[in-house]
Amino acid sequence: MKLSLQSLTQQETWKDFKLPTFDPAAVASKTFDRPTWIHFGAGNLFRAFPAVLAQRLIEAGAMETGVITCESYDDEIVTKCFHPTDNLTIAVTLHPDGHMGKEVIASVTETLTLQHDFSRVQQIFNRPSLQMVTFTITEKGYALRNADNALYPAVVQDMHAGPAHCTTFMAKLAALCLTRLEVCGVPLALSSLDNCAPNGEKLKKAVMEILYAWRQQGFLNEAELSRFVSNITFPCSMIDKITPRPDPRIGKDLEACGLENMSPIITSKKTYIAPFVNAEKPQYLVIEDQFPNGRPPLEQVGVVYTDRTHVDKVEQMKVCTCLNPPQTALAIFGCLLGYHFISDEMKDEALYRMVHEICLTEGMPVVIDSGIISAEEFVNEVLTDRLINPFIPDTPQRIATDTSQKLAIRFGRTINEYQSKGQAYQLRIIPLVLAGWLRYLIGVDDNGDAFSCSPDPMLTVLQQKLTGLSLGMETLPTNAICELLADTAIFGCDLYECGLADLVVTYWSEMMIGPGAVRTTLYKYLF
Repeated sequence: MKLSLQSLTQQETWKDFKLPTFDPAAVASKTFDRPTWIHFGAGNLFRAFPAVLAQRLIEAGAMETGVITCESYDDEIVTKCFHPTDNLTIAVTLHPDGHMGKEVIASVTETLTLQHDFSRVQQIFNRPSLQMVTFTITEKGYALRNADNALYPAVVQDMHAGPAHCTTFMAKLAALCLTRLEVCGVPLALSSLDNCAPNGEKLKKAVMEILYAWRQQGFLNEAELSRFVSNITFPCSMIDKITPRPDPRIGKDLEACGLENMSPIITSKKTYIAPFVNAEKPQYLVIEDQFPNGRPPLEQVGVVYTDRTHVDKVEQMKVCTCLNPPQTALAIFGCLLGYHFISDEMKDEALYRMVHEICLTEGMPVVIDSGIISAEEFVNEVLTDRLINPFIPDTPQRIATDTSQKLAIRFGRTINEYQSKGQAYQLRIIPLVLAGWLRYLIGVDDNGDAFSCSPDPMLTVLQQKLTGLSLGMETLPTNAICELLADTAIFGCDLYECGLADLVVTYWSEMMIGPGAVRTTLYKYLF
């Protein structure tokens, strides 16, 4: 049995699967003529969360159109995953008791690539019916500058080439919006759903920097720039749903149900995709309510619309205390201790205690009260349900990606809160995690074996600074480490000013003694 629109007509063969209760072809036809929602970034999170929300609204009769998706980075997601399955996806929900909920998602009505379908994308943008554009393109997707804060050459070229000849995604997005305003004059919301705070501001900053350059180059006048500012909004959001890469074991389970070709694919750009997505059940989406042309009624399916202040608060609650700090800590030490699944790490008494100390002992006293989601309930769910779920195949290696970009927000705010009260000296486990990351950068695990650090835009620069350091050195030079500890861009604070630098160096030095030293250091300071 193939995953296709034709196979859905044979409902008796889809035992144990939840099927769409609407006619996908009819919804697709309405969407083509009167699109309301286009999404950039056709990856796993989109298919497991926003696309499912759209399906719920369609089934409830609250939305007549589906979601058009456009891939701006990896065309193979569309050509190898969506097109062979008639744009259908199987969403697999992984419950802690081992039960798998399986549902065919048919809310994605059209899949495009920005490179080959730009004229169609522009046609969609020009329709007055379009209400919102959403994004899950990862934090790197918004970057115009490299680690040295220099504009990428392609961005510079686009700034000089103008809207008609640009090649980078942010420039094309700006051009699409400019043309929309010329053609129909109807406002539009560009809403980032990426897990990088403040996501809406990051998107706005990138787009506006390109527009200001075009204004300076004479490609648009002051009136056109002003019209853009007045009509295009950039709502911020907080999104949360653990969505690992597709697990080959689940692909085999689906094939055992009679489906064909369920094996995951690794594209030439190293994207991990499959005709299915696997994800946990808990999910949260809070969006700033700034939609000048209306919006889908996502509040009917659990989304919270609120103001910017409350979005920021709930984001900080999650990112600075309740979820992201323990995830990052487990990612770092999981790589060092040879773990391959986050859930297995939670069975390790030292790591289990570490994340509880980070969240409950050090984080919760200064947690942000969002007024929307209870921090106590959220962190309890994280520690007692989500991270321990053995059926979520999430890996420390995946979460360790881009750690240099995450430490400042995930730990820096808590450190700064303690410092503002003159109490930074009370922190003991967060500095241990920072020391663990510096130990991780050596690229040698606790057995003394080399491993590949996860991708990170600063990895090469950081490892060059640590050149010459190795486990078991009789005299361990700390100059390179000391220089890094004052880098506020990495840690969100100067660890010397906070009074924590010496403690981090002590922890790191003990972890560098030799094989087994990471484990020994953890036990020494956690028990």
